Amino acid sequence: MRALKYALAASLLVAAPAAVAQQQLSIATGGTGGTYYPYGGGLAELIKEHIDGYDAVAEVTGASVENMGLVWRGDSDMALALADTVYQAYNGTGDFEGRQLENIRALASVYPNAVQIVTMADSGIESLQDLEGKIVSVGAPGSGTELNARAVLETNGISYDDFEARRLNFNETADALRDGDIDAGFWSVGPPTSSIMNLATTRDIRLIGLSDEEVANAREEVPVFAPYELRAGLYEGMEEPVQTIGIPTSWPPTPRWTRNWPIRSPRHCSSTPTS
Repeated sequence: MRALKYALAASLLVAAPAAVAQQQLSIATGGTGGTYYPYGGGLAELIKEHIDGYDAVAEVTGASVENMGLVWRGDSDMALALADTVYQAYNGTGDFEGRQLENIRALASVYPNAVQIVTMADSGIESLQDLEGKIVSVGAPGSGTELNARAVLETNGISYDDFEARRLNFNETADALRDGDIDAGFWSVGPPTSSIMNLATTRDIRLIGLSDEEVANAREEVPVFAPYELRAGLYEGMEEPVQTIGIPTSWPPTPRWTRNWPIRSPRHCSSTPTS
């Protein structure tokens, strides 16, 4: 946290001439059922307590993809976003094809997210291939979860044509699983996360693991993916570790702060390998 405080302070000093009239900073985060919103609230408190002359507030958003547009336009001063989303924005690929955000930089790599694929324990779904023909939440529109879900599935031979896709946020996904309205759901979030924790206290859940081959296939396509192990006991009833993919959370500020920074692509971010 001390390193994050110093990184932020240095950035604000560089941006000071442009920020004199705007002491209130906006931090674009995500939905209330994930990790970005409470983490953004913590960053806001850090700014209030340790950066003289500045106040901050965490804003609820659609998460990574939406956040990149918010900081690019200057509607938010900084954001939390998955590194693969930042990488796509920087390079003008994927969801950002034809609208490259080439001035995007990052203050830091904050913590690792993990792709978490959840189903009910009695669903019979035990692998990615078992999702075919099912109803699956792939994350909220404009979220990094949806980008991650699509990448993991398509690099392993599964398209949205193979199942019924629902675009739900974390809380909606947990509720839909609990009510039997969907068969499985994707989260890409720092583990453990409250929406899955709450679901696991009322229902028996299973986390679907990825094989070595499935991890390797996804990493070939997305440079910032890394192997990640969700530890046993992470959620109630989770008796064994589960292999999945980790993605760093980056902390990009609005480009008006960073126009004179040296270029450092988000490709250089790395994930912590275990929860």
